[in-house]
Amino acid sequence: MMRRLSLVGVGVLIGIGTAVIATEPRLLGPMSANAAVNDIYRQLNLFGDVFERIRADYVESPDDAKLIESAINGMLTSLDPHSSYLPPKDFRDMQVQTRGEFGGLGIEVTMEDGLVKVVTPIDDTPAQKAGVMTNDFITHIDGEQVQGLTLNEAVEKMRGPVNTEIKLTIRREGAEEPVEMTLNRAVIRIKSVRSRVEGDVGYVRISQFNEQTFEGLKAAVEEIEKEVPADKLKGFVIDLRNNPGGLLDQAISVSDAFLDRGEIVSTRGRQADETQRFNARDGDLTDGKPVIILVNGGSASASEIVAGALQDHRRATVLGTRSFGKGSVQTIIPLGANGAIRLTTARYYTPAGRSIQAKGIDPDIEILQDLPEELKGKAETKGEASLRGHLESQDGQEGGGSQAYVPPDAKDDKQLNYALDLLRGIQINQAFPPSADKAAAEVVVPN
Repeated sequence: MMRRLSLVGVGVLIGIGTAVIATEPRLLGPMSANAAVNDIYRQLNLFGDVFERIRADYVESPDDAKLIESAINGMLTSLDPHSSYLPPKDFRDMQVQTRGEFGGLGIEVTMEDGLVKVVTPIDDTPAQKAGVMTNDFITHIDGEQVQGLTLNEAVEKMRGPVNTEIKLTIRREGAEEPVEMTLNRAVIRIKSVRSRVEGDVGYVRISQFNEQTFEGLKAAVEEIEKEVPADKLKGFVIDLRNNPGGLLDQAISVSDAFLDRGEIVSTRGRQADETQRFNARDGDLTDGKPVIILVNGGSASASEIVAGALQDHRRATVLGTRSFGKGSVQTIIPLGANGAIRLTTARYYTPAGRSIQAKGIDPDIEILQDLPEELKGKAETKGEASLRGHLESQDGQEGGGSQAYVPPDAKDDKQLNYALDLLRGIQINQAFPPSADKAAAEVVVPN
């Protein structure tokens, strides 16, 4: 069984050294090459002229380091919503977070229209307990407007010493007045895998993909198999709903846990020789038991890799609503003492050669939840395609948002209950169990 892919020199993220500038090979004569170089120098001189004019003439003496940092961040954020500069402290915080422990409120966020938008609150954190919801917009932090701050600056303000209070002002669709809430900061220890037995079915929830996820999955399956005899165990439900993603190697390891062979995912960068393919190794953690994957509009990135791989191989039936559609890979490139850059370096593709960028994974069985009256028309994510500056879908067809609501009480969870009924044979659907023969015909080596 493959445990973790070794990625040397850089960290690879999918949701959340020295940079080598690579250019596409071109046939340029001496005059063309010289003209291109001269144009670059003219642009750099322009930057230098503006920088010096600000330093000399701005009404107050500016902070040179902040000017440079803002320029770098502006350059990166102009590329796509997921590229950014990480100052040294943010880089250290990110490393702590991917290890599964960090300080703060427990909210996955992005920036939209100048405001901090909640992607999802993390399970069992101050944010989740206080009632922060997917698609909330944070407009003020401790009374200070978020408008005008970068995402990193806003996140920094939400972090702080444990047991200190922070006041958030939230704009929520459908609410007539802003929602005010006071939270206590806490050490956020991310238990990325939680499990329980649902009678004769094993239920495993993966909330994100950090360094502990595969080991957590393995422990969960072992615990379920101890509790339910093999001849009684009907199968497993793997819940990836509202999972924003995380580490690429963990997505590969989790997919590999259910596969004996075949490609899991491929990544393709700008150059043809940058294509990488990741394959499963022999050994199925569940000994071939039936698997149903739950996804929704909040399932992004690494979650979509797992769902796409098991769907293409017909190893699992995907149930729920269309996923978020983040099909890009971010590489964390360290810059020594100067932090790091998070740079979008590749698109990823499912085993059948599908790019889900700005499209998402369509479930084999679509099941919509019954929404509380106050959430009707308000429980959808707009998806990757709605983010300003997103990488476009390669075929020009982009998907909209989908429902991202999960009822707090499992008895009201239509998606989970339908999955349980399928595994027990109470419900019948042509998509379950999936056909392995069909998978063999569809899983192809992409060009």
